[in-house]
Amino acid sequence: MEVQLKSEITCPNCGYKKVEDMPTNACQFFYECENCKTVLKPKEGDCCVYCSYGTVACPPIQENKSCC
Repeated sequence: MEVQLKSEITCPNCGYKKVEDMPTNACQFFYECENCKTVLKPKEGDCCVYCSYGTVACPPIQENKSCC
């Protein structure tokens, strides 16, 4: 399976959605919503904001590797 590098993040505070490019060499622990400026952090048990709020898990998780 080919690793997807784009994920649509949905802000749980205001519902704003945006497609973002995911980094392949690092986890993204923080993400600021463009609309309401809420800073998102991973949910407990998730490694990054893409795993918590994105439509696609981060590249390491897609490849069944440990994340960060």
